[in-house]
Amino acid sequence: MEAYRVIRRPHVSEKAHEYIQEQNTYVFEVDKGATKTDIKSAIKSIWNVDAVSIRTVTMPAKQRRFGRKVGQSSSWKKAVVRVKAGQAIDALR
Repeated sequence: MEAYRVIRRPHVSEKAHEYIQEQNTYVFEVDKGATKTDIKSAIKSIWNVDAVSIRTVTMPAKQRRFGRKVGQSSSWKKAVVRVKAGQAIDALR
């Protein structure tokens, strides 16, 4: 799978920012079909850093209201990637 199709975008939240500052860990939204080895190779090819550990979780769809109608948001997959000590992804710091 192509690297830019595996990693869709960084996930920005307060908790993700704390992970970056304290644990050298980054959070990304990834393709639902991506495996941990796909994510590891995509991180290596895009930012040239080594991933020490990767944790993935599929976030469930949630019910949303659109006026009187009820719909659902899409489910998505999140990857929490710890980078080797001394390395960083400068674009996300």
